[in-house]
Amino acid sequence: MDRLPYRATQQASAYEAIARLPVTILLDNVRSLYNVGAFFRTADGAGIEKLLLCGITGRPPKNEISKTALGAEETVAWDHSWEAAPLVQDMRGRGFEIAAIETSVRSVDLFDWHPSFPVCVLFGHEVDGLRPELAEMADTHVRIPMLGLKHSLNVATAGGIVIYELLRKYRGLMKDERIFL
Repeated sequence: MDRLPYRATQQASAYEAIARLPVTILLDNVRSLYNVGAFFRTADGAGIEKLLLCGITGRPPKNEISKTALGAEETVAWDHSWEAAPLVQDMRGRGFEIAAIETSVRSVDLFDWHPSFPVCVLFGHEVDGLRPELAEMADTHVRIPMLGLKHSLNVATAGGIVIYELLRKYRGLMKDERIFL
């Protein structure tokens, strides 16, 4: 991992004792730093385990990330790698379901998807989507239902929808554990 020295490492470690949503988000070549910041903020709000920032995806410290993250870049664990594929292989080896947020012939509707936790969710470039080699590595392709004339959402908006749907589903599975109220 190409890890920058950044104080978030120390601050995020304080949150390790908190029950986390067993979800890792992998952003591959997300070009907008504002979108990256929005992912940090949503990840903090939903309590996900980690963000993996790959390829050209920006990483803290950057003012544009901080503007939308509002400090969440200091509380969410994250790593950076120029190559996403080895991380996906590692996550699979550790028992993660790999889910690509992608509209394809393989896609299942987000609301019909029954994820196997832990799950690693892949998001791609704002215009080009996921690189084909990453999409092929996914166990599942998941699409957000689109009822209007447009066929896509901003990547950070899509991330918020998916992350909170995963939180809802996980809470349903864990309702007797009282981990997530």
